Amino acid sequence: MPHKMGDRSYRHDVYYQNAKKNNFASRAVYKLDEIDKRFHLIHKGDHVLDLGAAPGSWMQYSLSAVGPAGRVVGIDLLPLKIQLPGYGAFIQGDIRETPVEQFLGPEGRLFDVVVSDMAPNTIGVKFTDATRSAALVLFALEMTDRVLRPGGSFVAKIFQGVDFDEALRALKSRFVRFKVVKPESSRVASKEMYLVAWERRQEPLP
Repeated sequence: MPHKMGDRSYRHDVYYQNAKKNNFASRAVYKLDEIDKRFHLIHKGDHVLDLGAAPGSWMQYSLSAVGPAGRVVGIDLLPLKIQLPGYGAFIQGDIRETPVEQFLGPEGRLFDVVVSDMAPNTIGVKFTDATRSAALVLFALEMTDRVLRPGGSFVAKIFQGVDFDEALRALKSRFVRFKVVKPESSRVASKEMYLVAWERRQEPLP
């Protein structure tokens, strides 16, 4: 039976094929592309931190968005599958063991945007997978306290589950504005959502 243009499974195939055709490391690039087009988070000259960057498609998008006047730093336990220009940097290692100064670089400039497509090693148990996903989001939010400038923006993947509300409270305490979205390029069966926030507060609310 032929695909209908409105069929999301057809669109998923298109995202995969387009990623290959355009030399993106993965189809996940279209999730950040959709979010950024909707909320206008990443601008020319921005400094962006990408948590859980491998295989590298979000770094590819961010590098294109910030241009040579900007800077994009990624970190992951796994290696990248892309080559970086001079204004990109990658740290292969554990985020929890990497000094903040290594992200910020010699200038010590805070980031304008922090993005996280981190996901736990799933075991197929929805409760456990969702709990681990929320823990990664909470860690990423704690990172913003140290590396994201006031007024900056944040994007993070999260699986829906029992700890979702806790992650949302932590988000609200740190940002003036936020949205919960599911990009069109997310798989229909996936429980993933994306927390999108901007206008980081000077200090988190108690």
